[in-house]
Amino acid sequence: MRVFLKTGRLVLREFTEADAAHLDALGNDPAVMRFINGGRPVSPETVRTEELPRRMRRHPCTGECGYWAAEDRGGRFLGWFEFRPLDDGARTVELGYRLCSDAWGRGYATEGARALLRTGFTEWGTARVVAFTMAVNTRSRRVMEKVGLRHVRTFHGDWPEPIPGAEHGEVEYALTREEWLAGR
Repeated sequence: MRVFLKTGRLVLREFTEADAAHLDALGNDPAVMRFINGGRPVSPETVRTEELPRRMRRHPCTGECGYWAAEDRGGRFLGWFEFRPLDDGARTVELGYRLCSDAWGRGYATEGARALLRTGFTEWGTARVVAFTMAVNTRSRRVMEKVGLRHVRTFHGDWPEPIPGAEHGEVEYALTREEWLAGR
């Protein structure tokens, strides 16, 4: 498995087939899945046929995956980070993260997000980074704000199966390269 980047406490690496068990555990933690699907478990079949292949896909514009498994420096799986190009030139990239609930509140999401922003803005030529979450997901919103993203809009999507909090809508946060440079 290839390491994509390291921070003071994190290693972000490519996903492998062996990560199916980690994704299965993550997808079966009701606290982790609360703002994704209302806390319902994700089937092992869905993990193997949909989630893992998506996490392993390479993007032609960067030659990199859009998702990285996150481990602490001791090798313990913490979750994953997304830094996925939304266009062919990686000019706009989506930032995301999903961490095991026992890793919450320790600054890992902020640390990993900052490292990915730096990579995008200094190495990939990324012009804009966006992130989305439910309006009621205050923890995720706080991470977005701590790394410099600004609230752009609140919107109401069409939820096929609404989950608690969906009535408050979703939020989009964004940060441009110029804003990032100005805030360094």
